Amino acid sequence: MAKARVLITDDHALVAEGLARILSAEYDVVGTSPNGRALLDDAMRLNPDVVCLDIAMPELNGIEAAMQLARIAPRIKIVFVTQQIDLQYLRAAFRAGARGYVAKQSASQEMLSALRKVLAGLHYVSPLMAKEWPDLVHELQRNPTKFFTDALTPRQREVLQLVAEGKTVREISTALKISPKTVEFHKNGLMNELGLRTTADLTRYALANRIIAA
Repeated sequence: MAKARVLITDDHALVAEGLARILSAEYDVVGTSPNGRALLDDAMRLNPDVVCLDIAMPELNGIEAAMQLARIAPRIKIVFVTQQIDLQYLRAAFRAGARGYVAKQSASQEMLSALRKVLAGLHYVSPLMAKEWPDLVHELQRNPTKFFTDALTPRQREVLQLVAEGKTVREISTALKISPKTVEFHKNGLMNELGLRTTADLTRYALANRIIAA
């Protein structure tokens, strides 16, 4: 029987390599991606069965990347592997389409069993978190907490993250493959929508709403 194909996404190369070593015992690790934007391209090219990804990543954070991946390739199962053990992140991950959530603190002991469960059609949450919220998976399915405000479009969220990361208009234009004028249009739209006036205000908003990590 062919091994399930796994794509790993983490902006720390050593972490990605460590996960690959663990998973290669049972799975075909088809590649690693350095950020959420690269993940979307690599997933279309490599056609994995499972994507393992972090939450806090440059260019495109894991939550937004998962949302987009779930729209364009719903058959791919998504497993977050992250240091974030806050309930808000956990709910956001499942809302974005995750089937599993593994704490990096215990990933070496959990990754193989987590993927086995996810590939079998089940959910997986690290015991580190599940013991605090025993009915967590059922709660997530019934009433997931929203991570991003519904007022923002997916493109606005992308622009917001890149602005908050300190990217210039030209750098954002290149990353998103849109014109500088379009970047400015979305940036101004964000300010109007959120009632903000400066780039610093946008950055503070992104931090406060955990769109980027502090």
